Amino acid sequence: MRIEVNRARCVGLGVCESLSPEHFEVSDDGVLVLRDDSVSADAVATIEEAVRSCPTASLTLISRSEQAGA
Repeated sequence: MRIEVNRARCVGLGVCESLSPEHFEVSDDGVLVLRDDSVSADAVATIEEAVRSCPTASLTLISRSEQAGA
């Protein structure tokens, strides 16, 4: 699985960073940096929470089957 960010929607509030600093970081200028876009099985629940918690719906978790069909 991997994470996608809709840069047009993201405003850098940092909710995702507070939930998973291993994957997300908001830079000093307010831009979201994906520290790691791949999601291991043990991190799925945390990333799903970050996706659900994003106030601008900027995050998407893409499964392997969705990646293969693209």
